[in-house]
Amino acid sequence: MHAAPSQTLAWAVVISVVLHLSAALYLPNFQTDTTEPPLEVLNIQIEAPKAPEPVESPAIEPPPLPEPPKPKVVPKIEPKVVPVKKPTPIETFEPTTSAPEVVDEPISAPVMSVAPAADVTPVITAPPPPPPPPPGPSQADLDAARRGYAERLARAIAQHKKYPRVAQMRGWQGEVLVDLKLNDRGVVLESRIERSSGYEILDKQALEMVAKAAPFPPPPDILKSSVFNIQVPVSFKLE
Repeated sequence: MHAAPSQTLAWAVVISVVLHLSAALYLPNFQTDTTEPPLEVLNIQIEAPKAPEPVESPAIEPPPLPEPPKPKVVPKIEPKVVPVKKPTPIETFEPTTSAPEVVDEPISAPVMSVAPAADVTPVITAPPPPPPPPPGPSQADLDAARRGYAERLARAIAQHKKYPRVAQMRGWQGEVLVDLKLNDRGVVLESRIERSSGYEILDKQALEMVAKAAPFPPPPDILKSSVFNIQVPVSFKLE
């Protein structure tokens, strides 16, 4: 039982020795070829490029020279010959002793002077004056027309008469004179108290009656104008 491990160890030693010997014998003959191969030398010849053959260019003829200008022919100017005037010979008169001739002067006819005609101014006749306007109405006619128209207005105002209650209870009575400004159509332009009755309430009542009665009938032709004034009495009496 103990012989087997010894044999194994012995065999291992033998194999190791054989391997070492084999290596010792083989290594001296083994040499590594480390030499480099020789370099090849290349001979390269560089030739210069050949010069190009000259090209024959056609001969260029020079342009023709311009012809020189022809000289201008200047015409010859011949000087004008001015003829010289010969002096006029002066005639000489010899005095004569003959009597001078008498020349009859023509007798001129007398000139008749005509007086200018006198300027005749045309006579312009003025038109006849217009006839005088007809005479206006007399003052008496105007006063009569005013009285008649005032009575018409008083009757128209009396239709709107209203006696104030306070005046009746206290026994107030009187007459109010109202001044009216009218146009030619009877329209009242202004109304005012010309003369008071003494009681304000009666004066106010008279103006209210005038306002209710307007407009009035047109005035007569004798009173027609743009604007005129007339006084109308308004009476307040207890019965």
